[in-house]
Amino acid sequence: MILEKPGTLLILKDVPVPDISPEQILIKVHACGVCRTDLHIVDGELTSPKLPLIIGHEIAGEVVKVGGNVYRFKSGDRVGIPWLGYTCGKCKYCLSGKENLCEFPKFTGYTIDGGYAEYTAADEKYCFSLPEKYDYTNAAPLLCAGLIGYRSYKMAGEPEKIGIYGFGGAAHIITQIAVHKGKKVYAFTKSGDTEGQEFALKLGAVWAGDADEIPPDKLDASIIFAPAGALVPLALKATDKGGVVVCGGIHMSDIPSFPYNLLWEERMIRSVANLTRDDGDELMKIAPEVPVKTEVQIYKVEEANNALNDLRAGRVKGAAVLVMD
Repeated sequence: MILEKPGTLLILKDVPVPDISPEQILIKVHACGVCRTDLHIVDGELTSPKLPLIIGHEIAGEVVKVGGNVYRFKSGDRVGIPWLGYTCGKCKYCLSGKENLCEFPKFTGYTIDGGYAEYTAADEKYCFSLPEKYDYTNAAPLLCAGLIGYRSYKMAGEPEKIGIYGFGGAAHIITQIAVHKGKKVYAFTKSGDTEGQEFALKLGAVWAGDADEIPPDKLDASIIFAPAGALVPLALKATDKGGVVVCGGIHMSDIPSFPYNLLWEERMIRSVANLTRDDGDELMKIAPEVPVKTEVQIYKVEEANNALNDLRAGRVKGAAVLVMD
């Protein structure tokens, strides 16, 4: 499924199977998650995509060919491919353990062709072995919703009471991890989304309500997954002294002005950018231990535009996943 121009529908086309470099692996894609970042690319809110582009960066598939310098994978291995597709390894961020902030990165499904296709190629160093407990369809959401959710959770510190704004793919995964670790989760959805609130409670949240509600307890931290800047003041208002509000998306609408007293008393606002390979290794270990169960809504690859429209309209429960078979 090809994006030729932002603001237009994806187009189904036959393209050659990718060639691979000595450091790459060729993957037969079995499933690819549909992420809100894909929407930001298609809608032109992320402004520097490679065009034409195959989007998709929650890729789960099977290795069918390896380059001459590949040593971590072999044909037949089950692998996942995330958003971070390449880092330079030489800039100050890479050298200080912050490769997610690399000066010269490449991103799967944005500056590198991604997973809305039958085959894709990837640098083996940025791929993960998939836990055996997951089939391809249920593993796919771990590759971004899970990874960015997990990094956002780590950036929140060690909160006992954590608020989650926007209860979609990332939220439903990280809620299970937080509950597993003994945390109390407070879920915030768009106004009147009783189905989403019931879903959150089913996953172990102790409270669920509308985004503009004040929860029954002060929060130690909040994570905002919805791309709505207006949620930042609301989250600050619900957060206790010394707490942190983590903005987990790659794009967000403008944050409105708010009184300083919402930030005072050492509250913090921070963003999350991309992921590190250590994040991925940690998540692939903890997910089957919980065990995290991904709730998926399945579409055929040729139905990608429908999946994106459903995600845009808030009609997806859990995570949308394209299947290629």
